[in-house]
Amino acid sequence: MILKKLCLTYSFTVLIAVISSAQTNCKTLVKDFQKIAGSWKGYLTYLDYSSGKSYSMPADIDIKRIKNTNAFVLSNFYPNEKNANSFDTITISANGKYIDKELVKSKRKLLTGDIEIITEEMGKDGNDNRPATLRHTYILGKKTFKKRKDVQFVGETEWINRHEYAYTKKSDS
Repeated sequence: MILKKLCLTYSFTVLIAVISSAQTNCKTLVKDFQKIAGSWKGYLTYLDYSSGKSYSMPADIDIKRIKNTNAFVLSNFYPNEKNANSFDTITISANGKYIDKELVKSKRKLLTGDIEIITEEMGKDGNDNRPATLRHTYILGKKTFKKRKDVQFVGETEWINRHEYAYTKKSDS
């Protein structure tokens, strides 16, 4: 009987610790992304699969948290290609393990003080929509925000840098 009570107490304690940890992870990720809210100016560099060459173009972004949620709206602006302007929403899961459908694989503080978050998800990429692992690397800082996408096609070992957004904080935000 005593052993049963001890087991239940231990199990309950572990459950509370897991729930608290998940809430902390979610709150921490939301706090990390909240720090990059504002207006950013930068560039998108991407690999053109058809030519095999990299291409860069100006890209700006405004980031706003949707009030009282774990979601952020990213407004993408391309000064030289206005028809490419778009809006994205990213949502951090309640348990803090996902950004949208991307599993958070690692999070660490860099020597610069910036936060690096690496996520992965299965998806398709390339001109022929081949199945692949998609790795996203987020660098969140006071003056720097980067989002990089690397692709590893199923059956291959090499990672390909598909694109990278690199921004600096606008001084008025």
